[in-house]
Amino acid sequence: MLSAGRPADQAGASGVLYLHGFNSGSRSPKARLVDLACHLLEDGPLPCATPHLPHRPSAAYQLAEERLAMLGSRPLVIGSSMGGFLATCLAERHDLQAVLINPAVRPARLVEGWLGQRFVNEYTGERFAVEAAHRDELAALTPDGVTPGRYLLLLGTRDETLDCRDAFEAYWGCRTILHPGGDHGFSTLADYLPAILAHGGWRLAPGRITAINLDDA
Repeated sequence: MLSAGRPADQAGASGVLYLHGFNSGSRSPKARLVDLACHLLEDGPLPCATPHLPHRPSAAYQLAEERLAMLGSRPLVIGSSMGGFLATCLAERHDLQAVLINPAVRPARLVEGWLGQRFVNEYTGERFAVEAAHRDELAALTPDGVTPGRYLLLLGTRDETLDCRDAFEAYWGCRTILHPGGDHGFSTLADYLPAILAHGGWRLAPGRITAINLDDA
């Protein structure tokens, strides 16, 4: 029997997997917001995983698949930036619904310009350099195409890192929300969490998630 809080013709997602962006972490503001939202659903709580992903794409994808298997038969995948690319890979391989926040498009080409650059992860202190293996692994993971009906796309029109027009073109035909003036970090994510969870068949009351919630989480 379906809960009264969900549409009668749609069973809710069995869990949520949130995938952070390149050189971010499992305790980033967006990861914490998604996790908090899953605990404040009208019919929740809903299992939620926000793993810290390795910087190497193949290892990150493998860990994401492992966490996916722990969230039931039909989890909702949410990914930001490079995590949006990985969410696309998972959605296409496993026939899942996904929400993409300023997703990286053609990431193998993107990291081509980063080869040799060194990074420090502010969440773990890990230091690493981008190598040719990052590019090659991203190329190997890239799906041949996308199925528009799977996705909800959230794009900030003032993304300072990625050109939102690339994602709009690559995911043509997907349900899309354009946030005028939105940045790459999508700092207004809390306002869109009801729409994000609705894509997975769950209801979150507008206004349940605020900056105060996050500060107290």
